[in-house]
Amino acid sequence: MSLLQGYSSQLELAANLGPILDLACGTGHNGLQLIENNIPVIFADISAEALLQVERRLEEDPYRKNKSLATLWPVDFEQPGVNPLDGRVFGAIVACHYLHRPLFESIKQAVYPGGLVIYETFTVDQTQYGRPNNPDFLLRHGELRDYFCDWTILHYFEGVVEKS
Repeated sequence: MSLLQGYSSQLELAANLGPILDLACGTGHNGLQLIENNIPVIFADISAEALLQVERRLEEDPYRKNKSLATLWPVDFEQPGVNPLDGRVFGAIVACHYLHRPLFESIKQAVYPGGLVIYETFTVDQTQYGRPNNPDFLLRHGELRDYFCDWTILHYFEGVVEKS
């Protein structure tokens, strides 16, 4: 079961607060899973090609019936001196395999009280398995937990997830 599936009821509740942001969504795997479950999603990514792929997938079953719940947001989260999340608020933010540390505080501020953040990415242990291996893209042990220490943490895991 995916992390999103495990928190589907919480994500449904969070969607009552505001849309779910699929941060650095790539081809939209996570957001499409939410769209399929009638949850509004803002797909955000710097890549126009990735967002075009999301747009194409939204024309296919099973997503077509809910495509009105999707918003595409072309955005650069790493542009110096710019905070694209400033003034925006979401029911939840989902981020997978993306790490830009300067965004952590902005992510916390961009979630409605009672909302949630689902963050899944690589740690420094990833280097023994291959890429990514740049420390800028790898969390240190306990780093994410420390950033969110003033939040209620529903689930936290660091380790190797075996592919099935």
